[in-house]
This record gives sequence, C-alpha cells and structure tokens, in this order.
Amino acid sequence: MSKTYDMKQVIRTIVDEGDFFEIHAVFAMNMVVGFARMDGRVVGLVANNPRFMVGCLDIDSSDKAARFVRFCDSFNIPILTFVDVPGFLPGTGQEHGGIIRHGAKLLFAYCEATVPKLTVVTRKAYGGAYDVMSSKHIRGDVNLAWPTAEIAVMGPEGAVNIIFRKELAQSEDVEKRRAELVAEYREKFANPYIAASRGFIDDVIEPRETRPRLVNALEMIANKRDVNPAKKHGNIPL
Repeated sequence: MSKTYDMKQVIRTIVDEGDFFEIHAVFAMNMVVGFARMDGRVVGLVANNPRFMVGCLDIDSSDKAARFVRFCDSFNIPILTFVDVPGFLPGTGQEHGGIIRHGAKLLFAYCEATVPKLTVVTRKAYGGAYDVMSSKHIRGDVNLAWPTAEIAVMGPEGAVNIIFRKELAQSEDVEKRRAELVAEYREKFANPYIAASRGFIDDVIEPRETRPRLVNALEMIANKRDVNPAKKHGNIPL
C-alpha cells in the first residue's frame, strides 16, 4: 500500500456507526485526535494522517497529541492509536524550534498514561516516531499491525542508501542493485512479522479483523489497573 489515504476514513469504518467526533480538526492536520465509541465504550483516538505531510510528526502535531493523551488519561478514557508515521519532520526550522523536546512530550504523555492503550500500525512505523506512538516500548497494552505495516529503524530506501553506499557506488547498474537491496531489507527487517517475533507486536491481523479485535481487546483490559512510581508528579519536558 503506497498510495496516500485519509486516516479519518479508516477510523470511521472501525468505530461505532462510523461516528467520529474530531477535536482541533484544522490545527496540525497531520495528526488526528477525537472521540468515538467502540461497542458502546467511549475511546479517545490518536492517529497519524498520511494525507498531510505524509503523516510525519512535527512540533505542532506532537503537542496536539500529547495534550489529548493527557486529557484522556485525566478522565480515564481508553486511548486507541492508529500509526502510519515515517518519522519526525526534518528541517532546520523544526530543529531550532525544539522538535526533540516537543516529541518527548508525546513520549512522556503515553508513558505516564495508565488508561487502556490499544495500538494499530497500518503502514509505516519508523524510528523514534514509531516509538512515541504508543508502542510496546512505552507501555502499550495491545499492539496490532496490518500485513502492510513496515516497522523498522528507518525506511528501506534511506537505510539502503546509508548502509550500502560503497556497494552502490561500485555497482554497474546502481538502480537495479538498489531495488534488490531495498526488497531484501524490507523482507528481512521492515515487516510486522519480524517485530511480532520480537514481542513488539502482539499480532498481525487482516484489516477486516480490526474492529472485532479492538472490541475484544478493550473488553479484556477495560478494568486495567496500572500504578506509576510514587511521586508528587512527573517532570514533563516543557
């Protein structure tokens, strides 16, 4: 799946009655947040939207999602996250604006949240941006992936250009060899089955199974009890 799509359409096919109440719709549109119901239960939804900026995380989208995650946790609302993120947005403007600090807000919000957290990786999940989107590494409870998911440190094309730079420079047919290496990297590293074998994903499911699996998972962990270390409060990176 390489075509651009609107994540909000995916959300509406999964939630009850296709009814999704979006919050801050025209701010940081590469990130979608809002409320819906799953089998009658209220859930907060956080999702990358590849229709805008290819779903990259930037300063505004990180702040938007972090604020919403903390709101849901404050009112004990389970969080459902849909992931399609190729990474943090590159550029000097983002670096000078403190993209690492702002991205860390989202990381902190998910880590500190004690409500049920469900995650579905629909397509790309690369690097640190994958990590901060409710991954297993930051206490995601149930993490699922579609067969189209690519979970890796970075995208196959970028990784091949770095790792095999010398080999490509010496190749007689650079484009053909690059295509072979990209296919090999995708097969060995950037697929959900490798991530599942390492425990980063609980299961790889067909898209049509998404709603029933999420409803079952939500019912399973509805009474989840999670306790953070005893302290007055966390020190969120402001």
